[in-house]
Amino acid sequence: MAAPETASIIDLYDSLLAAKDERSRARIIANAFERLEDRYPEIKDMVTASGLRETELRLQKEIEQTRLRIEEVRAELGRDIEQVRADLSRDIEQVRADLSREIEQVRLRIEEVRSELGKEIEQIRADLSKDIEKVRSDLTKEIALGNQKVLRWTTALMFAQLAAIFAALAGVYFM
Repeated sequence: MAAPETASIIDLYDSLLAAKDERSRARIIANAFERLEDRYPEIKDMVTASGLRETELRLQKEIEQTRLRIEEVRAELGRDIEQVRADLSRDIEQVRADLSREIEQVRLRIEEVRSELGKEIEQIRADLSKDIEKVRSDLTKEIALGNQKVLRWTTALMFAQLAAIFAALAGVYFM
């Protein structure tokens, strides 16, 4: 392989000597650098074994740190979830206790209303009984008065009939 390189260097030298002006020489040199760059890339772009190992170790370290951070986040999330569950359980128990108190208050109020309604019903019944008794009493009095009137009127009518009968008898007798 040394021979083609040597030949190309000699060709380059011959081309530079044969060039007519500085511009042609500059072009030959530029072409030579271009071929050189194509053949040998820059060292900074080339990966070395030690650089690759350093990068691998650095990546492994970062991966391990990321794993540890993930575990920390998982643990924090687990604690947060447990805290939320505990808070939620407390809140549920509080709501249940509040509901139980409110239900008991409603039951007591219902009993109070029932008691008040029972008293009102009894009062209405008593008032109605009094009113019914008064109406009965008034009706009885009115019936009694009506009966007395009918009796008086009937008695008067009977006496009038009796008088008419006596008059008719007397008229027949005196005739």
